[in-house]
Amino acid sequence: MLTIKDLSVKFPSRFGDFTAIEDVDMTIKPGEIHGLVGESGAGKSTVGAAVIGLLSSPGYIANGELSLGNTNLRTLTPDQAHDIRGDRISMIFQDPQTSLNPLMTIEDQLIETIQAHSDVSYADALKRAVDLLEEIGIKDAARRIKAYPHQFSGGMRQRVVIALAICTDPELIIADEPTTALDVAVQSQVLDLIRRLAKDRQIAFMLITHDIGVIAQIADRVTVMRKGRVMETGETAQVLGAPEHPYTRALMDAVPPLDHRIKRFRVPDEDGKGPVTGNAAEKWLLEGQQHALTGLTLTDICMRFRGPRTSLWRKPEPFVALNDVSLEVRPGSILGLVGESGSGKSTLAKAITGLITPSSGIMKLGDDILPDGKARGRKHPSRQLIQMVFQDPYSSLNSRHRIRDILTEPLWFYGFVPDAREREKLAAAMLELVGMQPDAIDKYPHQFSGGQRQRIAVARALLARPRFLICDEPTSALDVSIQAEILNLLKDLQAMFGLTILFISHNLAVVRQMADDTAVLRNGRIEEIGSTDSVFERPSADYTQNLLALTPVLPKAWQSTAVAG
Repeated sequence: MLTIKDLSVKFPSRFGDFTAIEDVDMTIKPGEIHGLVGESGAGKSTVGAAVIGLLSSPGYIANGELSLGNTNLRTLTPDQAHDIRGDRISMIFQDPQTSLNPLMTIEDQLIETIQAHSDVSYADALKRAVDLLEEIGIKDAARRIKAYPHQFSGGMRQRVVIALAICTDPELIIADEPTTALDVAVQSQVLDLIRRLAKDRQIAFMLITHDIGVIAQIADRVTVMRKGRVMETGETAQVLGAPEHPYTRALMDAVPPLDHRIKRFRVPDEDGKGPVTGNAAEKWLLEGQQHALTGLTLTDICMRFRGPRTSLWRKPEPFVALNDVSLEVRPGSILGLVGESGSGKSTLAKAITGLITPSSGIMKLGDDILPDGKARGRKHPSRQLIQMVFQDPYSSLNSRHRIRDILTEPLWFYGFVPDAREREKLAAAMLELVGMQPDAIDKYPHQFSGGQRQRIAVARALLARPRFLICDEPTSALDVSIQAEILNLLKDLQAMFGLTILFISHNLAVVRQMADDTAVLRNGRIEEIGSTDSVFERPSADYTQNLLALTPVLPKAWQSTAVAG
């Protein structure tokens, strides 16, 4: 179906040509799911973009062969390449929210795509669109097709994106991180759909992902890439079960296990990126009583939002996002909060930080009651004592500010360090504390990788001298090796300063490694709460058992025991 031989892609710049991928070989057969894995910057997405003809300018294919069946993709004219895109080759992007036009209904988007690639009437295109939605598992498709993208959940939107990809009966689909933004339940549904389409329609899939567990669960073959080169390729069981290349083994060591807890993650080429003990930043944090243990208690927290109006004569029904949520984060501990999308995890985090005001309930930080969000102005003590590390390291830092300005702002705002030069020195020491080079202070966010940006985000949060830290999906946008680095860092900092942390994630394996206690949230209610070992080893709620069963994991025979602790 697809043949790639000696493929090289370069990006010219004033400093010379940058080689993004070099001498890449790969073949994908009809009905085969071929996994393409590697850390950020390995060249995975560049391979997919080269195949479908969407390389970002000024990138170009410097060498190699690209064939789809008997068609040489490198000799196509722009018009011929345009005809093949969507017709014979389709693509599923990572974020379904940005893949769909928010101003068009699902019906209009599907019909537009169908009619662009086949000469059919509107009625026939509509029938095909409804049949496609039913095939991919959307119930009541004839009615739901009239909806807009924002009226679907993340998993449903990804199903619509898949329907758009298959509506022209393509031979090859390039799926670029199609499940990264999805919780484990929805991820399982999407993976089952991909598996079924490959089997029933004999569609070839290039599955680009950093999730080794997903590859182990679904891929027939796998190619491991690093720094633009292929490290290893072959049958999934062969590559992951008995890896020949040390880098493949290191990637697998970085995958968090679900059935036991480990002391520390192994990271490929780890060079001591943990905290630097004894520096000025550590001393400054300890002087501010950072080590004073402070817990959080939530009692009967409810959050109701106004629902949509369905009639002029009836009051809109309220939407209950949180329903009598009560939990305790013990001082100096980490509480993991898990649940599928829409369960209320992020809503609870916003309530704790004061970004929204609960409809009812009591929140206490230590012995102090937290007031409503409206009463918590910028100068309220809780704004400083409660800090947050957000999910997306690319949008959580101001792209127009140097790292110096980003890190010194909390020192200036809270009046910790009056002198500007001293603020810069402390900011540089904080970068060193989180495993960065102090000279990074002169750069802009775009000059760093995702993992480096997340380290900077952690440094910024610590510079407020918080007592309570909320980590909202802090590693979901990162590949497995960078995720391991950040998790090691958070473990070290928590042990060093006795931080109390609420760790929100839909990745149960990550929560197993990070959390002392775990709470399972569903539809705004706590389904189960207890010590992490008891929740994972002896779950009492059916919902928890189902989440654990759906979590993709490496078979025990493929797991390394060298990192167990």
